[in-house]
Amino acid sequence: MNLTHLRYVVEVERLGSITKAASALYMGQPNLSKAIKEMEHEVGIPIFKRSAKGVVPTEKGKEFLQYAKAILVQLDKMEALYKDDPEDSVSFSLLLPRASYITHAFTCFLNKLSGRQDMDVKIKETNSMDTINAVVECEYDMGIIRYPIAYESFFLPLLEEKNLSVHSSWQYDYVLIMSADSPLAQEEEITEEVLEKYIEVLHGDNTVPNISAVYQKKNAALNRRRRHIYVYERGSQFDILSACPEAYMWVSPMPREILDRCRLVQRSVPNISKTNKDVLIYQSSYRLSATDRMFIEEMDKVRQEIMQDL
Repeated sequence: MNLTHLRYVVEVERLGSITKAASALYMGQPNLSKAIKEMEHEVGIPIFKRSAKGVVPTEKGKEFLQYAKAILVQLDKMEALYKDDPEDSVSFSLLLPRASYITHAFTCFLNKLSGRQDMDVKIKETNSMDTINAVVECEYDMGIIRYPIAYESFFLPLLEEKNLSVHSSWQYDYVLIMSADSPLAQEEEITEEVLEKYIEVLHGDNTVPNISAVYQKKNAALNRRRRHIYVYERGSQFDILSACPEAYMWVSPMPREILDRCRLVQRSVPNISKTNKDVLIYQSSYRLSATDRMFIEEMDKVRQEIMQDL
């Protein structure tokens, strides 16, 4: 299989036009069209079809292009190993949900990478569906998705359909965090009735696209409060919780170091069940690098420390 032709078809998909792709590749349109036809003949399927908007992948073409992009990503990584000193360079990319234990693990991971002369590291917080799509499209090597356990019957078949592998997962119950000065921190037993007296802080963009309305309604019912504040970025949530003794928030279990730094208290609430799962995903053709494994080890270490503290 001609790897140059693989790059051609990926570029055509990216631009949605053979003409634009030919221009971007500095080649003539007839030559690019011929290369695509040769590739289609070799693999035995039509990769693209013409539409009013240009060219779009066929259903089989979408699957082929997913593999093609994964192959090219791996090829680029292999070439980088020989172009650069692997002991002095690092490449890492991760998509993640809002989770203090993951960002804490990431900072520990970064400290271990200090001193490297060549670093290409990127992380981005986003929702589970965007994470899945970006990993499928090879925009990021790995992603961590989060979902309530009730959504598992939606996500697991989706991951299989997208040809994504699951390396590790953590199932846990959400905990409450609040200011150390909050009266809520002193409550002997926290119930739904007790929480009615306080202000709930919520992430305002936590809806999951493509999840059925039934699932969404069930989840919304768990979060319905008369007094609530919606936030859209990480910094404001800790400021509000630290400064407002009436505020609380449901979160994944947090490292002790962050709780102490922000003067927050973490409480398990056994009688209110909010079970979630965080899952690390990547393309089935992707091979975890030593750098990837270093991050996973740090994340596992942080999770173990949290579980011992709860």
